[in-house]
Amino acid sequence: MEELTLKKFEEAAEKVKEATLPTNLVYSEYFSSMAGKNNKVFLKPENMQYTGAYKVRGAYYKISTMSDEAREKGLITASAGNHAQGVAFAAKKFGVKATVVMPTTTPLIKVNRTKGYGAEVILYGNVYDESCEYALKLAEEQGLTFVHPFDDLDVATGQGSIAMEIIKELPTVDYILVPIGGGGLATGVSTLAKLLNPNVKVIGVEPAGANCLQESLKAGKVVTLPTVDTIADGTAVKTPGTKLFPYLKKNLDDVITVPDEDLIVAFLDMVENHKMIVENSGLLTVAALKQLKVQDKKIVSILSGGNMDVITMSSVVQQGLVQRSRIFTVSVLLPDKPGELVKVASIIAEANGNVIKLEHNQFVSINRKATVELRITIEAFGHEHKEQIVAKLEDAGLRPRIVKVNI
Repeated sequence: MEELTLKKFEEAAEKVKEATLPTNLVYSEYFSSMAGKNNKVFLKPENMQYTGAYKVRGAYYKISTMSDEAREKGLITASAGNHAQGVAFAAKKFGVKATVVMPTTTPLIKVNRTKGYGAEVILYGNVYDESCEYALKLAEEQGLTFVHPFDDLDVATGQGSIAMEIIKELPTVDYILVPIGGGGLATGVSTLAKLLNPNVKVIGVEPAGANCLQESLKAGKVVTLPTVDTIADGTAVKTPGTKLFPYLKKNLDDVITVPDEDLIVAFLDMVENHKMIVENSGLLTVAALKQLKVQDKKIVSILSGGNMDVITMSSVVQQGLVQRSRIFTVSVLLPDKPGELVKVASIIAEANGNVIKLEHNQFVSINRKATVELRITIEAFGHEHKEQIVAKLEDAGLRPRIVKVNI
């Protein structure tokens, strides 16, 4: 293990100020109430950076350590989006060319913003790992300087500047929660946090469908997942960094995983309570709060980024409303005669439900005059209100059946 020293971290913390905005901690009363008895939760809003994510820190510091010759060859990297913007932004400040290979599944906002900083974008592969392999091939063929998005100690050192800022602002912090994809952010934050205060607990958080570090720690060596499946595209990584693994093994106190369903709810919680757009990977650390079994602690959740396209946002909002029972669909069978639809609508209205969609299927039965299916999509106030509406329909003898919402 090459030693990551306090001197290097201090140098990086000063250098990245040239390319970052201040992201002061935000106390969250709402998430504190979710986190357990007497805990205080603070948010580190890296989604508010110039590029919408923390990645600019590591990219800028890495490029600053290069020789002029290495920079002038042109830079190339692979990224699911946030590191891409970080490299493109940093390359523009240094006045050099950048090429970025991104997965074909990368959200459009990340692609367009990367191009907006002047980088050439190549879409290749379905996941980051495939893009990275192609970028390394291009680097060798064209003589470009490769900037790894996470498995690089200089990049990790730049990311560690976040820990410096957290501990300066909140010296008594007890826990820092950090998202994990390849492990660069977690390496920098956990290593520096332990150098500054060995008592600080650093918890890594991965998507349940891309828990490459958790599996590697169990195996005692770096392993590659056969597939990844998560809506947290920024942390959809099959293999953690091999150079970083010893630091992660040494300095992380635990790694926990979060299912995609919890990220959906966390997105709505963040929008409603803090009026902030945070991408799914950035929400890992707030979604994980309910898994922390601690009390009387000061906890910092790092919000790693906020680059989410509107199509993804729309889908997450809709799914979140369904999960919260703000929207649900029931199916009832009715005789096909005048007045039946009014009867159902009146029951829902009396229960303060709002009908937003109706589907009338006359072909559910051979004898359509005897039975037709009515699917009603209803807006409600939440789980309890949904149950009240369903109970009213049951009391009227309609035998409602909850079905999948199709908005």
